[in-house]
Amino acid sequence: MLLIGLHSQLKDDDLLRMVDLEIWQYVMIAFGAFLVGLGKGGLPGIGNLTVVLMAIALPARASVGVLLPILISADIIAVMVYRRHALWSYIFKLAAPMFVGLVLGYLVFSRVNDGQVRILIGVILLTMTGVHFLRKWMRRHSEGEDKLPQHPVFIGLTGIIGGFATMVANAAGPVAALYFIASGLPKYAYIGTVAWFFLIVNIVKIPFMMDLGIIDLESVKLSASFMIYAVLGAATAPFIVKRINQKVFEILIWVFIVFGGLKLII
Repeated sequence: MLLIGLHSQLKDDDLLRMVDLEIWQYVMIAFGAFLVGLGKGGLPGIGNLTVVLMAIALPARASVGVLLPILISADIIAVMVYRRHALWSYIFKLAAPMFVGLVLGYLVFSRVNDGQVRILIGVILLTMTGVHFLRKWMRRHSEGEDKLPQHPVFIGLTGIIGGFATMVANAAGPVAALYFIASGLPKYAYIGTVAWFFLIVNIVKIPFMMDLGIIDLESVKLSASFMIYAVLGAATAPFIVKRINQKVFEILIWVFIVFGGLKLII
């Protein structure tokens, strides 16, 4: 039987939670890990469903710690496949504000409950999505180059919100997608850039989550038992990506961005 011991420093410093996985929990987590792989392998936004499945199968805070190593295993596969397509200038622009958001998320993690944080992120995400489509509508009715995606304020806010979201809920995917797709990246450039970006971000998160007590040896053991499903998903995704055109690709991204925002609120 799989066990996970999770030490939470959020409300009860000495609380040790042991979760016995039943069959339905194992299946749900395994399916969620497979979706992570599909998302990391290039199918836009589908990995957002994993956050919901993990939160159902495990205690909310425990799910954050268990999910991170699974995400990293899929990130590695995605980088191996799409590493040559990354546009590093976009990664460098978003990296600094994202790190600021990580630190902010780390600082508030012990002071704000999951529900409050997720509602805040969802509202901001949907607001930013609305701004994006308003921007597209205005661009169609005006002349001149659209410079908003590369405006320092837009990049800074996106990075900070994304860093905060990924620290408290592993939910930065839709926020980062908002920046990268708004910047007009082609399909493969988008996938390669996102793959490298989140591999770096997720590795940086490890010491923060260890200090918070939501990642430890036992949680990593549990995560490791589901990594194979994430790897299978990431290996399968490229064959599907080849058959998706750019327009459908972007539509899927925005559908899952909106879904991700609603999911965090509801």
